[in-house]
Amino acid sequence: MALNERLSKFKQQQERCQTTLSSIAATQASTSKLQISSRSRPVNAPLAPAKQTPAIKFSNDTERLQHINSIRKSPVGAQIKLVIELLYKTRQAYTAEQINDATYVAINSNKAVFDSLRNNLKVQFDGKRFSYKSKHDLNGKDQLLYLIRKYPEGLPVVEVKDAYPTVLEDLQSLKASGDIWWLSSMDSQEDIAYPNDPKSKIKVDADLKQLYREIELPRDMIDIEKELLKNGHKPATDTTKRRAAAQINGQPKKPKAKKKQKQITKRTKLTNAHMPELFDLPGGRNT
Repeated sequence: MALNERLSKFKQQQERCQTTLSSIAATQASTSKLQISSRSRPVNAPLAPAKQTPAIKFSNDTERLQHINSIRKSPVGAQIKLVIELLYKTRQAYTAEQINDATYVAINSNKAVFDSLRNNLKVQFDGKRFSYKSKHDLNGKDQLLYLIRKYPEGLPVVEVKDAYPTVLEDLQSLKASGDIWWLSSMDSQEDIAYPNDPKSKIKVDADLKQLYREIELPRDMIDIEKELLKNGHKPATDTTKRRAAAQINGQPKKPKAKKKQKQITKRTKLTNAHMPELFDLPGGRNT
C-alpha cells in the first residue's frame, strides 16, 4: 500500500510539472510576438491611419468631351466637311462607327448629317461604308497620262486634282518628261493639261515665236473664250457656266490675297511670254 501511494504522488507531480512547462512555453511565445511588433514600429510612433476612400473626382477628359459636344452641335455643313476631309486624306472606306471614332461626327444619330453625306457628290456610299469619290477614278501616273491622252483638246486640271493624293506631283512629272503640256492661266481653276504627241514635231522660226509671245491677250477668261469661238476654235473651258454654277451652289469665287505688285491697267499688255514651253521641248529641242 505504501508503494502504491508513492507511485500515485509521483504521477501527480509529473502532471503538475507538465502543466507548468506548457504554461511557460505559451508565455514565451506571446512575449516574442510582442517584441517583434515593437521592433517594427517605434514606441512613440503614431498608429498608421486607416485607408481612406479616395474622393470622387470629375472626369479628367473634360476637354475632349467638350470638343465632342462642340462638333456634334456644329452646323451640318461643318460636320460634313470633317468627314469628307477624312475620306479624302485616307482614301479608305469607313463605317458610320469608324467615322464617329475618327471625327466624333455621329452619323447614325443625326439624320440630317447622314442624308447630306449619302447624297454628297464627293462621297460614295455602298449601303454600309462611306468613301471618297472623285470625278475620275485614277490610281497613278500611268492612268493619269492615259486619261489626258483621251482629251486632245485639253483636260481641266480641276477635274483630276482630287483623283488621288499625289496627282499634282504626277502632273508636274509628266510635264517635266515632255508627256504633257500644263498651261496655267491667271485663274488656277482654268489650268489645262494637254497631251503632247511625240509624233508631231514642228519646227518654228524664232520670228514666229516672238510674234506669238507679243500677242496681247484679253484680261478675262470669258473674253479669251469668245475670241477662240470667233476663230472657229472650241474652248476647253466654259467660264460662264462654271461661275454661274458656283453662285447657285453658294460657292462664290474666293478673292485672292492682295500682293504688292504692278496693277493691270488698260495700257498694260498681256502677252504669251509666260508660256515659253510651247516652243521648247525638254533638253533644249525646238518643236
